[in-house]
Amino acid sequence: FQLVESGGALVQPGGSLRLSCTASGYILHTARVTWFRQVPGKGREGISCINTSLSGSVYDDSVKGRFIVLKDNTLSTVYLQMNNLKPEDTAVYYCAQGRRDACDDTWSDVNEYDYWGQGTQVTVSS
Repeated sequence: FQLVESGGALVQPGGSLRLSCTASGYILHTARVTWFRQVPGKGREGISCINTSLSGSVYDDSVKGRFIVLKDNTLSTVYLQMNNLKPEDTAVYYCAQGRRDACDDTWSDVNEYDYWGQGTQVTVSS
């Protein structure tokens, strides 16, 4: 079971990107999928979680109102729609999946996740 992210790119401030997270060769497990990001020298920061069975989602305050997490009906892909991007959104973005279903108060804990993608670079710069 492997997760694969795609969609990272260089974009100007105020622009938009859509990242994809796909389970390679499988459908996603019926467990939450969380997007993290990481900048050099810092740990991975949880930014959004979606409950794949119930579609509930949560967001970190840094992206609330700008980012939207979506899943397709076949549960093959989870998307992160990023709008009004800022230079501080520059990071490597990862998707991850663990065993819990709900996006409860553990959703941003990296230790809760068993499967990770390789990451995709998002750079916001003029």
